[in-house]
Amino acid sequence: MSGTVADALVRRLRTWGVPRVFGYAGDGIDPVLAALHRAGGDPEFVPTRHEELAAFAACGHAKYTGEVGVCLATQGPGAIHLLAGLYDAKLDRRPVVALVGQVVSTALGTGYLQEVDLHSLLKDVCGRYLQTVSTPEQLPVLLDNAMRTAIAERVPTCLILPHDVQRADAVEDPPHAHGVVPSSAVTARPRVLPREDDLRRAAKVLNAGRRVALLVGRGAAGAGPEIGKVVEVLGAGVTTSLLGKPVLPEGEPWHTGVMGHLGTTASAELMAGCDTLLVVGSNDPWTEFYPAPGQARAVQVDVDARVVGSKHPVEAALIGDARESLRALLPLLRRNPDRGWERRISAATTRWRRIAEERAGAPADPLNPELVVRELSAHLPPDVRVAVDVGSATYWYARHLALPPGAPAHTSGYLASMGCALPYGLAAKLDAPDRPVVALVGDGAMQMNGLLELITLADRWRAWADPRFVVLVLHNRDLNEVTWEQREMEGDPRFPDSQRVPAFPYAAHAELLGLRGVRVDSPEGLAEAWRAAWAADRPVVVEAVVDPAVPLLPPELPEEKVAAVLRGLDQEPGGEAERENVRRQS
Repeated sequence: MSGTVADALVRRLRTWGVPRVFGYAGDGIDPVLAALHRAGGDPEFVPTRHEELAAFAACGHAKYTGEVGVCLATQGPGAIHLLAGLYDAKLDRRPVVALVGQVVSTALGTGYLQEVDLHSLLKDVCGRYLQTVSTPEQLPVLLDNAMRTAIAERVPTCLILPHDVQRADAVEDPPHAHGVVPSSAVTARPRVLPREDDLRRAAKVLNAGRRVALLVGRGAAGAGPEIGKVVEVLGAGVTTSLLGKPVLPEGEPWHTGVMGHLGTTASAELMAGCDTLLVVGSNDPWTEFYPAPGQARAVQVDVDARVVGSKHPVEAALIGDARESLRALLPLLRRNPDRGWERRISAATTRWRRIAEERAGAPADPLNPELVVRELSAHLPPDVRVAVDVGSATYWYARHLALPPGAPAHTSGYLASMGCALPYGLAAKLDAPDRPVVALVGDGAMQMNGLLELITLADRWRAWADPRFVVLVLHNRDLNEVTWEQREMEGDPRFPDSQRVPAFPYAAHAELLGLRGVRVDSPEGLAEAWRAAWAADRPVVVEAVVDPAVPLLPPELPEEKVAAVLRGLDQEPGGEAERENVRRQS
């Protein structure tokens, strides 16, 4: 039973309940690969097309399941390639354990082939726990510590595995001796509740408010009923961070949609008009979209004390689980008899929904991307899992996609890294092969990473109970978000050499891989394209040819920003459609 240290590693992962390891082969981890082979698929090894995609998939696994995602890479370039996905996990606070090979111990410090100082490389992204396994006796305790730290602190951690240590004989039962530390593969999550004094202080602030707004983030997941009760008592309005969008269905009259640069006009009105702010499980970075300094008193609820007050001044802090904290707070809240604010927010929400419908219905050449995503809402299966890439797709997701109740949706939040959606979607599908998945991707992100992971989909889909995996590619031949940022933030024209995305036949490429491809370039064909995609017997790429002239601008754009955008457009040849669209939105 003992075998090698690599065998012991695989057994310990199994003890921790790790179902799969995402990675890419290399000689620096050959002993671990052999041990995974001997383990017969428990845990499963899932090869991606690049180590970066393995780290993104591990982060995606953590996001969709709440459990630890594990990725594996060889020494040198393999370890370097993990960085983007590991930083995604670090910034979005998700538990990931990276297992990284290293050259043999006797060669360290000699300038050996693929020798990289991995501690220096990884000390920031995996700084909470980063260790090299130097002896067989260390393996159990170091892996346990890496797992426990990842779970407890919701961060990526890393074990470095020199090649010779991987091959060494395992020590199944370390001796009970000085300097040998025993360990168990066990952890638990605490119940975190605010103090009574803090609850009374928070209630006093909220009861004094007459125009209360809630900002709800992903940390409020599971607290939907409690949020609804707070809203009813206080006559409040609700906006969400981008990552908090899946927490609440968006159909209620008090729900103004997503806040921030890619948010709604109703959320901007809510933040601009409130006199009291209750932040629940959010640390949204778009600080310019919060209430202005001195405008609103604030209460913040979060299980992580480090984020409280870090984005907006807070008068009362509740450190605890969002659901439990709101349950404890509710009996202390008094019903607000004045429902004028409630009516005002309902009217703002109604206006936004009309604006959103009008924008989606605006003429475009050939297709309006807002219409493409809005139409998708009517076709989403109730048990869908959604993966969203970074770029223009994020805006249209935030503003137009109506998620079914309880449907999980994830994107790269704080890192905002392109190329995340396909590996996220793969992780979601492997976790629940009987549930459909949709990934929303721009053509820039699709060329960066997505085309690679289509190969993985083509290789694996036949084993899935439900083969539906729909990839929407917004094909506009432009890095559209950055194009509009150049205009809005800098007052500069679009720089074609940096912004042009080469033409590529996405739907035809899918067919070449044995998948289905659907190309749509007219509003009349849109509904049928979505019906065909969800009725297919295999993964589908929907290539929507969309207009890059549809603006990616924040709600309630100030006049000076409008002037900057128009100044940038005035320096571009053509641009009449863009100018007209900007004037229409402003």
